[in-house]
Amino acid sequence: MTFISKTQHADVVLIGGGIMSATLGAFIKQLEPDWSISLFERLDEPGLESSGPWNNAGTGHAALCELNYTPAAKDGSVNPSKALLINEQFQLSRQFWSHLVERSLIGSPQGFIHTVPHMSFVIGEDNTKFLRTRYEALKGHTLFRSMEYSEDHGQIAKWAPLIVKGRDRQQRIAATRAAEGTDVDFGALTRELTTYLGNNGVEVNYGHEVTGISKASDGGWDLSLKYPASGEHGKIHAKFVFVGAGGGALHLLQASGIPESKGFGGFPVSGQFFRCTDQSLAAQHSAKVYGQASVGAPPMSVPHLDTRYVNGKRSLLFGPYAGFSTNFLKSGSYLDLPLSIRPHNIIPMLAVAKDNMDLTAYLIKEVAKRHGDKVEALREYYPEAKDGDWELITAGQRVQIIKKDPKKGGVLQFGTEVIAGRDGSIGALLGASPGASTAVPIMIELLQKSFPKNFKGWQAKLKDMMPGYGVKLDDNPELAAELESATAKSLQLESVSASR
Repeated sequence: MTFISKTQHADVVLIGGGIMSATLGAFIKQLEPDWSISLFERLDEPGLESSGPWNNAGTGHAALCELNYTPAAKDGSVNPSKALLINEQFQLSRQFWSHLVERSLIGSPQGFIHTVPHMSFVIGEDNTKFLRTRYEALKGHTLFRSMEYSEDHGQIAKWAPLIVKGRDRQQRIAATRAAEGTDVDFGALTRELTTYLGNNGVEVNYGHEVTGISKASDGGWDLSLKYPASGEHGKIHAKFVFVGAGGGALHLLQASGIPESKGFGGFPVSGQFFRCTDQSLAAQHSAKVYGQASVGAPPMSVPHLDTRYVNGKRSLLFGPYAGFSTNFLKSGSYLDLPLSIRPHNIIPMLAVAKDNMDLTAYLIKEVAKRHGDKVEALREYYPEAKDGDWELITAGQRVQIIKKDPKKGGVLQFGTEVIAGRDGSIGALLGASPGASTAVPIMIELLQKSFPKNFKGWQAKLKDMMPGYGVKLDDNPELAAELESATAKSLQLESVSASR
């Protein structure tokens, strides 16, 4: 009995079984139902790496609480543009998921999304001034008009009791709250999407590793496959390949040899979280509370105390505590980083190492942090936290992008980047944050870059799936309220538009 893919040719091959490949596959199945698609995932189930619920923050990034999207300028002002962009992008994700739910293409939304208010929380005079400035910069915008602000201990305690209980009443604190925030289990959503694909003609292959990729004479790609469980090998030819393998994407992109891959490197960052599954404690906290990152810390290291829903159970998560490992995937190899070094990316990587000594110092400090120090960090957000109520878990790997820069030689980029071959036969995604929450607009960008001739003809279908597509909702308050209410209903979320 063979376990290697029976398909020898496919219009589209998706490498990786995470939220990105699953989202792209769902789009293509809706837009071009007759195209043949094969998906290959090296692990035995979908969504086990960065898409897994305990491997990411699961925020449903909408910039409602993430302070790193609105950094203060030297004069103290706050530019809301990036926060507005990310919120607009998340609205498209909500609309696409709503479309799939309404047409019964995926299962109940209660399996992957819940209403959980998003809060920003700061301590101290200067931080309070910053948060107030941020609130003033955002509150007039349509997508942030429900946001509330308070410096009152009593009010903040009503929003999130655990962060105030036991705190010095004289301590200066401030918080914002957006009631429409969400918690998303991207592992569960990925499983729903891959199930939909498998039920609609897509060949879904688990336990299959893509070990090689080479350009074919007809302009497509020949992929080498391995099934480690039996040692079998195989091949498949694809007209189009999407490298959506998370941290594993860089090596495959480099193997493709496309010019667009030159100069890119990766900087892996690992992390840990405290998890509390005590239902009595979890019931006392219904919020995602984001603070400010330490000086020199990467944006992904912003501390937060979150309500999480995984497998129908409510729990609490605090962290992350950053670490460093040279593997690019949680299930990867310690050789991932050294084996990614190429002549074309060595200069950008050395430049980043030179210009990010503060990050290096931060990571060394984090790696050396004792358990007691980690508990004390938790108590800054939950003063009465008891060590015995929390277990330390290892989160997923994040591989931040290193890319060429004409002035500095190289820069470290905290975000995602779509890379598309000029002939439209291959696309890839590098990077992480905000990642999963904006998978829908990211994959639309990839479709536009990779299928420019088809893309114009897809506009009507895209608009049907996402009524806000092509519209800036922040400039259209009535449509924004209408779509928020509609998606909240179909995704079984609490709508706050009526109280605005």
